[in-house]
Amino acid sequence: MKFFIDTANLAQIQEAHDLGILDGVTTNPTLMAKEGIKGEAAIMKHYEAICEMVEGDVSAEVLSTDFKTIVEEGKKLAAIHPNIVVKVPMIKDGVKAIKWFTENGIRTNCTLVFSAGQAILAAKAGAAYVSPFIGRIDDSNWDGVELIAQIAQIYSIQGFKTEILAASIRSALHIVKCAEVGADVCTCPVDSILGLLKHPLTDIGLAKFLEDAKKM
Repeated sequence: MKFFIDTANLAQIQEAHDLGILDGVTTNPTLMAKEGIKGEAAIMKHYEAICEMVEGDVSAEVLSTDFKTIVEEGKKLAAIHPNIVVKVPMIKDGVKAIKWFTENGIRTNCTLVFSAGQAILAAKAGAAYVSPFIGRIDDSNWDGVELIAQIAQIYSIQGFKTEILAASIRSALHIVKCAEVGADVCTCPVDSILGLLKHPLTDIGLAKFLEDAKKM
């Protein structure tokens, strides 16, 4: 399973990169605004900076909702860097745009997916990634990880090549559960990734080793 970091913060991207486990980056307008990145020129420049930091795919989200404008915006984003994957919302015009992008050699990430039916449409249109938002599903009293498992089973049976990118990750446990049920990628804040490091027995064992080392 690949690890993406879900942020527009360059320091956090560098931290994950330095850890040696970073495979890519996802961003969205909310994350850009959080970093004070405003205006098309500034956003484009920021995406370029991110692409220079990582070797893997970088999802860059369109802000439009009609087919023609999604395509025009997506073409601009894809031109920034070969690693850019155009992030398109799961709406009717979004699916049409994903099909257009696929036929014209532009990779896409279908975002805001909350059902297996939506995931099937994204795969049929040729999306490189589909992003189920499992944390938000959990918030609505459904099981986000179960959706990942359902999509993984469908894709396996049907032979779809679209990669399942588990998004809206809230914890290290979410990451483990997504790995168990077949997610190809998880994208999350760096804190969730660092949470995988933690176990009380590791801390106790290390303290014991260090204590014993002083006696040598």
